[in-house]
Amino acid sequence: MPELPEVEALKDFLTDNLVGHEVVRVLPVAISVLKTYDPPVGVFEGSEVVAVHRHGKFLDLEGDGGLRFITHLARAGWLQWKDRLPDGPPRPGKGPLALRVALETGAGFDLTEAGTQKKLAVYIVRDPREVPGIARLGPDPLAADFDEARLAGLLKDERRQLKGALRDQSLIAGVGNAYSDEILHAAKMSPFKLAASLTPEEVQGLYEALRTTLTEAVERSHGLAAGRLKAEKKSGLRVHGRTGEPCPVCGGTIREVSFSDSSLQYCPTCQTGGKPLADRRMSRLLK
Repeated sequence: MPELPEVEALKDFLTDNLVGHEVVRVLPVAISVLKTYDPPVGVFEGSEVVAVHRHGKFLDLEGDGGLRFITHLARAGWLQWKDRLPDGPPRPGKGPLALRVALETGAGFDLTEAGTQKKLAVYIVRDPREVPGIARLGPDPLAADFDEARLAGLLKDERRQLKGALRDQSLIAGVGNAYSDEILHAAKMSPFKLAASLTPEEVQGLYEALRTTLTEAVERSHGLAAGRLKAEKKSGLRVHGRTGEPCPVCGGTIREVSFSDSSLQYCPTCQTGGKPLADRRMSRLLK
């Protein structure tokens, strides 16, 4: 799933390539992608894009008429930029194409989604807060006013494990499965540690890991074309998705905990005092 750094990079890329241009066609291919119907998606046609915004993991194209084209790429969605779109309308079918946006220049982008779980979302609204996912977002961790005290206040009554708390978009906007693993590894904290149990020193360490991890990921992605962002994200991850590989900090073996629809990766030496975390799913498989 694209997370804050990739969506921030997409925002910058689209700012350079969309702002000042007119949207002449919005062509839904998969009806499931449309999450709003009033106003209809076609009313965004004729809009000049005046700005591109990011809200957590949401991309927001602002038109000169006051309408907003907002998308969330979900787990398997992506934005594919084309300097020249194919001639003729796209054909509905079983492929990954969900929606196409065309500019007056002939350029534009496709929104695509792999797999069978169709959760890619597009909204046409007048106010971003009309999108439920945006309305419930917590603070942006890279905002200027997001300081250590703000993080401490968010965590002080959290009875959940750190991994779950960091991924909760209503608590902190933009962090998902991959970067929560990276942040906790940088902070040298167990993903199962209770958020409310952190000492002031641990909050400081988590805050520094959060800001540094996300800032460095944004910097690595800055200036890259949309098509290169996935590869950049994967290459920059130190523990997430690297089960069985050596930890780049201590050389220990990175381990995994599996859940029904996701998994987390961590280094026992760096994060849990050398003790492997319980993985009930794998335990059941081994019985």
